[in-house]
Amino acid sequence: MMFARVLTLGVALVSGTVTSQLPEFAQQYRQRIGGAIDALEEVKADFVADATATNKSVSAALEHMAQSADQFVQLRGMSIERSLDRLGSLKEQQLAMTSAAAFERVWIFLREPDTKISKATWEDFEPAVPVTVEGGVLAGIGFAIGLFMLRLAGLGGRVRRRRKHRGQQQVGTQ
Repeated sequence: MMFARVLTLGVALVSGTVTSQLPEFAQQYRQRIGGAIDALEEVKADFVADATATNKSVSAALEHMAQSADQFVQLRGMSIERSLDRLGSLKEQQLAMTSAAAFERVWIFLREPDTKISKATWEDFEPAVPVTVEGGVLAGIGFAIGLFMLRLAGLGGRVRRRRKHRGQQQVGTQ
């Protein structure tokens, strides 16, 4: 019985700690989005300048690259197009996160994270003590989820059944 209580408390604390880190992870992710946007804006500016220097619009330059007989030029055009699409997506996500309320930022991140930025954020992630309302509430939610998961697994029910059984034994012996 004591082991089940310690296990329950341990799982609840771990799940609460993990979920309390979501706001910090989302914050570090947002910072990386800014850096990625800056880098992609530089790529875009260079491409626009090259297109302009040859009297082409961006779409005309991309079309020219797609129709080129040179495979390298075709591939480079496709990579530029992917970079421009990613830039647009990151800017949309950054705007959504910047204008969102505290809990919405975490949801926006979880809904559609950029794989490259998420991986890089995870590799350099530094946990922080959640001193915001958002972090505290998410810690509480994680704690509750941990307890709930153990109840689903049957551990919490076993503790209750043992207590009930002991209570019936004590009543029967009196």
